[in-house]
Amino acid sequence: MKLITYNVNGIRAAIKKGFINWLEEEQPDIICLQEVKASLDEIDQQPFLKMGYQCHWHQAEKKGYSGVAIFSKITPVLVTYGMGIPAYDVEGRLITFYLPEFCLLNVYMPSGTTGEIRQQFKYQWLESFSRYLDEISQKQPYLLIGGDFNIAHREIDIHNPVANKNSSGFLPQERAWLDKLFNHGFVDLFRVFHKEPHRYTWWNQRVNARARNLGWRIDYWIASNLLQSKVTNCNILEHIVHSDHCPVMVEISK
Repeated sequence: MKLITYNVNGIRAAIKKGFINWLEEEQPDIICLQEVKASLDEIDQQPFLKMGYQCHWHQAEKKGYSGVAIFSKITPVLVTYGMGIPAYDVEGRLITFYLPEFCLLNVYMPSGTTGEIRQQFKYQWLESFSRYLDEISQKQPYLLIGGDFNIAHREIDIHNPVANKNSSGFLPQERAWLDKLFNHGFVDLFRVFHKEPHRYTWWNQRVNARARNLGWRIDYWIASNLLQSKVTNCNILEHIVHSDHCPVMVEISK
C-alpha cells in the first residue's frame, strides 16, 4: 500500500502545474492533501474519479484558506472530520480515516508565523491534538499520521538552525512537543530509513530557497510503534514541484 502526503498550497494552482498528470503516473492508493484552499465543488472531480479515487474533503469556512482532503482507492470503514472543537474545525485541519488495518490521520497543523496570537493558537492546537491521539489510540492502536506539522524537529531538519532558533516552526516548545510524541509510542518514519542531512519538504519561495536547497523538513509520516513493523519505505519526493512543499511517500505491507 502506497500513501503520499502533500501540502499543495492550493489544489487549483497545483492542478495548473501538472498535479493530475503526476498523480496518474504515481498512482498512490491514498493521497493526503493539505492547504487545498478550495471546496470540493470548486474543482473538477472527474479526473480523480476516473483514477478510482473517492474524494473526502474538510474545507475551512474562510474562502481560499487551509483545508485538507483525502483521495483514496480504498473504501474506509469510517471517516470523521475535525476534532470536535469548533475553533479548530472551522479551519479545516484534520480528517480521521479508519481503514481495516489501521487508522490514518491527515493533519494540517497551524503556523505561528503571523504573530503571537497564532503562535498561542498553535500551542493550544498541539495540546488538543495530543489528547485527540490518546482518544483515538484507545479505539485503534495502529495509527498513521501524515501531514504538514509546521515544525522542524531537529537541527538536521532545517538549513540554518542557529539563525532560526527563535523562528516559529523551530521554537523549543514546538520541538519538545515532537520529542514527547516520539518518546510516547510514535516514530518519525522518514528518519527510520534516512539519516542523511539536507533533506527538506518546504522552501521559502520569496527568497528562491528551493534552488539553493535552503529548506525545512516540516511534512511527516508518523506511525505508532505497533504499526512501524509493517512500514517498508518512506521517502521525500523533492523533485516534484507543484507547490512550495513537496510530497512525502510511505509504503506499508498488508
